[in-house]
Amino acid sequence: MRTWVLSVRVRTWVLAGMCTGAVLAPGTAVAAPGSVVAAPGTAVVLAPSSAAPAPEADLALHGSAVLDADRVDLLLTPRNEGPGAVTDATVRLRWSVPLAGRQEPPAGCLRADERTVLCATGALAAEATGEQLHVPVRLVELPGEVTLDIDTVWIGSAVDANPSNDRSTVLVLATGDSYAF
Repeated sequence: MRTWVLSVRVRTWVLAGMCTGAVLAPGTAVAAPGSVVAAPGTAVVLAPSSAAPAPEADLALHGSAVLDADRVDLLLTPRNEGPGAVTDATVRLRWSVPLAGRQEPPAGCLRADERTVLCATGALAAEATGEQLHVPVRLVELPGEVTLDIDTVWIGSAVDANPSNDRSTVLVLATGDSYAF
């Protein structure tokens, strides 16, 4: 493949033969492969698409939650069903009741807002179970129940071909009993 670049004052024109990928500055468009026309003053970079497709992985989340007074004790175990490895993943935990003010999230987790905590799973090999995450939180009130939404929001460079199993909603009653998901 040969690429020619012709630059005249503020205009940049790129002529390419059999272009397989293009990166354009904001406000430009891509024509069919083999012909790219840039607006005056727009930078265009053409490069063959040699990147390998992203690996496919399927992250499953299992665990249990206990609500006792104003405390929720969450145990969460990530599992990568494969077929590819996951370099890291982020799990979002969202409670129906706001979390109490100052509390230190466990290592690898951070508080995103008044009801949400984000936790990293770490690397997960294909068909492997990750380390169990223990996420204890205090709530601002003493509810009779709390709903916990759990979902995967990022799985590194992998692509999840089955995102339908990335979410769980758990109703946890204030009985002190463990509710599995």
